[in-house]
Amino acid sequence: MRIHQDWQWLAPDARGASCALGNFDGVHLGHQSVIELARGRAPLGVVTFEPHPRQFFQPDAAPFRLMNAESRANRLAKLGVEHLFQLPFNKALAGLSPEAFAAEVLTKGLGISHVVVGADFCFGKGREGKATDLAALGERFGFRTTIAPILSLSNVEISSTAIRTALTEGRPRDAAAMLGHWHRIDGAVLHGEKRGRELGFPTANMALNGLHLPRFGVYAVEVDVLTGPQAGRYQGAASLGVRPMFAGEVPNLETHLLDFKGDLYGQHLSVALVDYLRPEMKFDGLPGLIAQMEADCARTREILSAL
Repeated sequence: MRIHQDWQWLAPDARGASCALGNFDGVHLGHQSVIELARGRAPLGVVTFEPHPRQFFQPDAAPFRLMNAESRANRLAKLGVEHLFQLPFNKALAGLSPEAFAAEVLTKGLGISHVVVGADFCFGKGREGKATDLAALGERFGFRTTIAPILSLSNVEISSTAIRTALTEGRPRDAAAMLGHWHRIDGAVLHGEKRGRELGFPTANMALNGLHLPRFGVYAVEVDVLTGPQAGRYQGAASLGVRPMFAGEVPNLETHLLDFKGDLYGQHLSVALVDYLRPEMKFDGLPGLIAQMEADCARTREILSAL
């Protein structure tokens, strides 16, 4: 998959794509249906924004994203997207009217042949443009427009908001049902204080900066080591939160890979939340913590062996 970030200087062979247009946070089943409708004779593209417009307009708001740009690109590549047009969302782009966005970005800049959006899609300055407005502009500027219906699951509309709610409540399997894949946290392994190693449970530590925080606690996880000599898939137990036994820390993700030996510092991991095991707990001493970690790993093996 090719990633394009400068829509004003696009390579000629990237023009003419059939594109899904939106933010695609989580790349859930609704997003996937939009992408599938864009798949056809022309090269398959996705037009999205970075940073997320909500981040641009509300920079001090609590983190809300289900995935960072790297995770989103990885997921889109797995769906067979050939061109990712990752438009820099800035003051200039935010100030374009719906007509100017269709004319300058979609037509003159990207030269799209077909665009697909969800029925609730809004665009242009002040979110003035609706999906039906885009269809009318497409007729004017020479590109086809398809409006995809909103999908539901068990009478719940599939949306990034509904997925965030499921994760906040510690329901990763419900989130996965709407996503069409496990909710994953991707990133580099950072150096920590190595407390897990001292306890006999070494962990790979990852930051959660900018991401929506699922319910704090311990999870059964599947781990893809994406880089390095030990790349592959592993099982693990992960603690997501602030580690109440060691107060005063920012939230992070600590993953213990079962039956793994090696050094993962600096490597990139993708950690899939499969099941919520328990909330964070504070123990009277280290023996109680170690006993609970052993129980967590045993329970993790049972859950993941049944997948």
